Amino acid sequence: MAFLSGLLSVSLLLFLTGLLFNIPILQRYQDDARMAAAVMFVLIGVMHLVKPGKLSYMIDGWLPYATQLVLLSGVLEIMLGIGLLFPATKIYAAWGLMILLVLMFPANIYVAVKQLPPPGGLPAKAWYTWSRLAFQPIYILWVWWCVR
Repeated sequence: MAFLSGLLSVSLLLFLTGLLFNIPILQRYQDDARMAAAVMFVLIGVMHLVKPGKLSYMIDGWLPYATQLVLLSGVLEIMLGIGLLFPATKIYAAWGLMILLVLMFPANIYVAVKQLPPPGGLPAKAWYTWSRLAFQPIYILWVWWCVR
């Protein structure tokens, strides 16, 4: 949910900045949404690299090399997030992010089923861990919409 809040907040901030300073590219909500996705994926990717232990528990025990997979996903999120910013790579980056989101979905299911605490140290309340599953398709749709 924090990721969605970030997407919405950054998009709105960019849009309002575009209106306030009359910046045409920032007055197109689809471009703002794409830039917001880039910012959020880069930020979450950096978090994967800085604190992989805060995420590796989500796959530890059922996938080998949990820490290395978290680090790899962080690098991919950063690279693909940056790729959203360039016209020549935005479609490829979007497809990469959508695939990555699908590949990460089982980890979120595992957290919900095992009643583990969600990333970020939030309490392992069943309503929260299960509700997080509904947001993954929203992120996929966001990425698809903002580059089409």
